[in-house]
Amino acid sequence: YEKRHASARGLVQGSVVVLRNRDAGILAETGGRQFYKDRSSVSSDFNRATKSLRQPGSAMKPIVYLAAFRKGTFNLDTTVPDEPISVSDGEDRDAKWIANYDGQFKGLIPLRMALAESRNAVAVWITEQIGIASVLETAHNLGIETPLHPYPTTALGASEVNLLELANAYRTIASGMLTQPHVIRKIVLDSGEVIAGGGHRSSPVDVDAGALALIQEGLRGVVRIPGGTAHALDSGGLPFAVMGKTGTTNEFRDALFVGSTYGPDGITVAVRIGFDDNRSLGAEETGGRVALPVFREIVTGAYGKKLVGPAPRFPAEMEQRIDVYLKGDLVETR
Repeated sequence: YEKRHASARGLVQGSVVVLRNRDAGILAETGGRQFYKDRSSVSSDFNRATKSLRQPGSAMKPIVYLAAFRKGTFNLDTTVPDEPISVSDGEDRDAKWIANYDGQFKGLIPLRMALAESRNAVAVWITEQIGIASVLETAHNLGIETPLHPYPTTALGASEVNLLELANAYRTIASGMLTQPHVIRKIVLDSGEVIAGGGHRSSPVDVDAGALALIQEGLRGVVRIPGGTAHALDSGGLPFAVMGKTGTTNEFRDALFVGSTYGPDGITVAVRIGFDDNRSLGAEETGGRVALPVFREIVTGAYGKKLVGPAPRFPAEMEQRIDVYLKGDLVETR
């Protein structure tokens, strides 16, 4: 990014969180760059991964789709309308027409395509069908604790969250286990006695396994489907399978990517790049262009250096259904 924008050198900020899927152990975290304005930031106590509330942009959409899957009336091949739609963010506000990033509408399309291509109009339409309360409930069930606004634009990431809880929501999706991120595994006295209550409990997430499998397959499609906002990970020859979602906020103020390898044995990595003063990163500086390469470098290093064990594979039937979709055939999902 700094090579494209020389004036941003030493100024653009970022944060990264790496979580172990099984128990939400924080494997790595950085709340900012090492040097800011050519000065060491070692004494700074502002952690952008935990203390900075910023909009997640389209990284919020998987929660909308999971909420829809929980209703039982949607699956990945449900036909949904990518058509002009308007929303209101309160009684005294005028309706706002929702546009897609490419400025186009594709009409009736499969839901898995809408997710892969991050169609804004579809996310808002689905939210209208299921109700914003369902989206907020699902976000809470995944571990997001920051209060979200009960407005339709929350489906597009208008409500602020911190990066750690967003990472944990994706980790919950990847693993099916709900728990809180932590650094300290246990506390042991000099005598060897382990202090009671120092452990971290995990429990199955309060989401139907079928719905969870659908969003996992959908997020894998974001990477595998041409036109998907994270397809660069697939076409770029990443040597293991990942799922994830990009996020780009209004006027390109923040660029995000959150992705996971599959299941309890995988990891989840969340990346956010932006300026502290909330200025724009610049036209076309999307999550896929700015944050995704950071994700790729981190997961490639983690698995290439064998820091986290072998990368898990996605279920064969999940990959096969995506194969069938890519061949243009009808896919049956349950």
